[in-house]
Amino acid sequence: MLLNATTNHPILLVHGLFGFERIGPFELFHDVKQALKAAGVQVFVPHLSAVHDNEVRGEQLLSQIGSVLRGTGATKVNLIGHSQGALTARYAAALAPHCVASVTSVSGPNHGSELADFLRKALIPGRLPELVAQNVATRFADFLSLLSGHTTLPRSALAALGALTTEGVCNFNDKYPQGLPKTWGGQGPEWVNGVRYYSWSGVVAELDGPTLDPVRSICSTLSEYFITEPAQNDGFVGRFSSHLGTVIRSDYPLDHLGTLRRTTGQYAMAHDSIGLYLEHALRLQAADL
Repeated sequence: MLLNATTNHPILLVHGLFGFERIGPFELFHDVKQALKAAGVQVFVPHLSAVHDNEVRGEQLLSQIGSVLRGTGATKVNLIGHSQGALTARYAAALAPHCVASVTSVSGPNHGSELADFLRKALIPGRLPELVAQNVATRFADFLSLLSGHTTLPRSALAALGALTTEGVCNFNDKYPQGLPKTWGGQGPEWVNGVRYYSWSGVVAELDGPTLDPVRSICSTLSEYFITEPAQNDGFVGRFSSHLGTVIRSDYPLDHLGTLRRTTGQYAMAHDSIGLYLEHALRLQAADL
């Protein structure tokens, strides 16, 4: 029997830093998108800058929300943002709450990323390391844009990094506080201006033992640079930093990219990350969203 998780409003899957909709036959949200479509959900993946700040990407998202509404006849959309995509979605909902039914943050740095703090401090403004890093990141973003066919979207590696630091996100939160908890590690308000807020994320330390998965190995290594949330992060974002609105769970045994893809090998069954999106579609359905 096929699962019916049809939602009232279409779902837009919003990618984060260095993300894309499609490169040739490869889709970043392929597993998520296919699972949701099979369950009867209308799903779209916006075209956003691979590297830029939250406001620039947010304006791009607002434009494409308008396109989806016109094309489908829907009155609102449900936004699910992975990583920086959560901040992008939050911006769109803050500026156009009449067009957004819900915002869901998946591994979103809603209070900043300690990894981004570390990288920003390592890159001295105006000095050679910063210029080299900016050049490499921008060229990589250019390469992704070329492969994806969206070469006209603006790109700024340093703007993206600055927008993900604790200071950068703090400034962002001052302007767009919707859904944020009032206490560290707490739950945020469920509803703000008619928009429903949710979040979930993982903790890489929950996956003990050796692994042949290179992505998990990288996330495990990066997790060691966290000071505020040591052993309570996914390699890119701290557990409590990810909290927004109703926190479904923030310690799934998943690394930062594990909340986006199916894992392989020994830890493939640690948790069905794609199933989380199907569960959430049912949650949105039950909430008449």
